[in-house]
Amino acid sequence: MQANLQGEFAPLRHRGGPGDEDADPVGRKAWERKLASGGWTCVGWPQQYGGRGLSLAQQVIYHEEYARAGGPGRMGHIGEGLIGPTLIAYGSEDQKQRFLPGICNGSVLWCQGYSEPNAGSDLANVQTRAVQDPESGDWLVTGQKVWTSLAHDSQWIFVLARCEPGSRGNRGLIFLLMPLAQAGVEIRPIRQLSGSAEFNEVFFDGARAKACDVVGAAGEGWKIAMALLGFERGLSTLGQQMHFLHELDMVIAAARANGSLQQPLIRHRLARAWVGLRSMRYNALRMLSGSGDGQLGRESLIYKYYWSNWHRALGELAMDVLGADGNLVQADDIRRSRLQGLFLFSRADTIYAGTNEIQLNIIAERGLGMPKEARAQS
Repeated sequence: MQANLQGEFAPLRHRGGPGDEDADPVGRKAWERKLASGGWTCVGWPQQYGGRGLSLAQQVIYHEEYARAGGPGRMGHIGEGLIGPTLIAYGSEDQKQRFLPGICNGSVLWCQGYSEPNAGSDLANVQTRAVQDPESGDWLVTGQKVWTSLAHDSQWIFVLARCEPGSRGNRGLIFLLMPLAQAGVEIRPIRQLSGSAEFNEVFFDGARAKACDVVGAAGEGWKIAMALLGFERGLSTLGQQMHFLHELDMVIAAARANGSLQQPLIRHRLARAWVGLRSMRYNALRMLSGSGDGQLGRESLIYKYYWSNWHRALGELAMDVLGADGNLVQADDIRRSRLQGLFLFSRADTIYAGTNEIQLNIIAERGLGMPKEARAQS
């Protein structure tokens, strides 16, 4: 990392994390290919699929050292950390041969077609429809996905859609792999409060997924989708935490610079943030010690609720550290701009990928076994 994050790649250090995905996408795509040329993508994948087959302990070291050295946010994260492991576990041999090499070599980027305007936290309410063409066996998809990260920079999308008319909830769903460069697909960026536009709306109007690009079988979409979310809560969480550590270091540096570190309450909140981050790390390691097939253990149920509240609190702390200066916009003050971006973006953390309320329901039902009636009474 010290030898390669130089020259054209030097400006990428510590850039491209959550809320900063607009940072130099061209340079970060080139970085993906640079990593791949040295065999540093997909390091935990089996060697037969292009990975290094690193042990869990080695992968922990890799992800933490990558982030410590300032490695930029991975544009290939969704392919490497989500759909790749899902295809290794559940995909056909043909799908593995066609899709895994492009993920490994950094040439093909993926995005995730899950959330919809009326199916965000309640993912089982997806209304995007997939109808099978009786002649070709392909699936024609109509509907809308929203909050689709990096769709404008991706070549492929995996889509959860409803394939059985009249089905409800998590039944009658299908998991499809679809190219974005085709008729019937429209991508519209969503401009956020922070000024970035890493999210998108994706509209499907009869877009086609080939019959050979169904993962699992029609009707098994929910099982595949949940397994993928299990991988999402896997090793990638350690890289996320190292990014959080860098943000915490920026807040501490700002507190030292303007003297707010001398305030007892600020010191107390900084200490609590550090302790919270360590607790997050140990829970992630506990999660990773479980099954390797993407199935979630109970300890994983608390992770999203925990980190999103921790990160939102860090954003609020950043503004309190800046004080009145936090109200000023000055483009050439990089530290202040980054901390302001942290505050603005982290407010959404407790909403996307499952609101706090939905997360608490999931913990109660699946982790504690509480029936809905008992939750209502409590």
